[in-house]
Amino acid sequence: MTKTEYNARLLMLVQNYKDVVNAKNEEEACGNGIFTRYKRPVLTADHIPLFWRYDFNNVTNPYLMERQGVNAVFNPGAIELDGQYYLVARVEGNDRKSFFALAKSDSPVDGFKFLDYPILMPETEDPDINVYDMRLTKHEDGWIYGLFCTERKDPEAPEWDKSSAVAKCGIARTRDLIKWERLADLKTRSAQQRNVVLHPEFVEGKYALYTRPQDGFIETGRGGGIGFGLTDSMEEADISKESIIDEREYHTIKELKNGQGPAPIKTDKGWIHIAHGVRNTAAGLRYVLYLFMTDLQRPDELIYAPGGYFLAPQGQERVGDVSNVVFCNGAIARENGDVYIYYASSDTRCHVAKTTVDKLLDYCINTPADPARSYACVKERYKLIEENLKHINKSKNPSLKMTIL
Repeated sequence: MTKTEYNARLLMLVQNYKDVVNAKNEEEACGNGIFTRYKRPVLTADHIPLFWRYDFNNVTNPYLMERQGVNAVFNPGAIELDGQYYLVARVEGNDRKSFFALAKSDSPVDGFKFLDYPILMPETEDPDINVYDMRLTKHEDGWIYGLFCTERKDPEAPEWDKSSAVAKCGIARTRDLIKWERLADLKTRSAQQRNVVLHPEFVEGKYALYTRPQDGFIETGRGGGIGFGLTDSMEEADISKESIIDEREYHTIKELKNGQGPAPIKTDKGWIHIAHGVRNTAAGLRYVLYLFMTDLQRPDELIYAPGGYFLAPQGQERVGDVSNVVFCNGAIARENGDVYIYYASSDTRCHVAKTTVDKLLDYCINTPADPARSYACVKERYKLIEENLKHINKSKNPSLKMTIL
């Protein structure tokens, strides 16, 4: 490659990066009235700084090859600090190893740029093979906690088995999202733990965590759904008893497994929870997001459970490394009532949807629960149809009358 060709390629890479990180986002038209999607992903592999991927010494890399590639950027934890929006994203290299990286912006919907270095998460005495999917919680004790999945090879698997793993909840804390203190992994009586989330307030003077007990790394087994437990300390977090607060249910969006997303959102009517539900299909697993609410004083007590999914993959969101998947472990609820939900699609890229606390409350409280049977579901829909037809027939609004063409 000549010097001219080298410089031309370098300029092309730089321009492409600038186009990606400086692109303005736009709301999608119409929508469902519950939330608004945005047209562009907020983070992708193309948002990764060029100097993370390329060796820019033309002597050691004369062809300007990508030396350390990035496959995907997804499943970000989210937090607002001092008027800035931060995403702790899961970055997966071409080598399949995931790590955490911090991106920030002064806008919640675009302009996210990664800091110069990814997060070098400290290890415990038992080194992590892989870490991913961090939930951020600004706790009333003054710390920001990051709870994430730490994966290690199953020591009891036969030598020929190169895929069996053990998942645990890793715990770290920080004041500024830059310096991280690693704490001991969470201890529970379950064989494996994923999707563990810290409640932002003390409950009965203790730290409260939402868990997802599993028998195996992939198989939920006897794990019944989203659990809840208390621990005296986060330095040596130990949950002796887990109770299931949101169960898996047959022939629903969460029949195979379900898990808490980000930390719940506090409102005057209760805690709003964003969760993911998984069911099996002929084409593989389908992940969607759903909501439920728990009591304000008893966050382990379910009070509202709207039926069906809240957000499911659509269009290009269905395409990626693990297709037909949306996953959320980050949301920001602002003081003005706006809520930004950060979700990944198909284990490939990060998106944002905007809504409000009032809309989420309306959705949770007034959306019917799943009646569990087809006949009962149709009867429930009959109620809506009958009430609507009465209202439309009485209305003098011509636009409303057009709905029954």
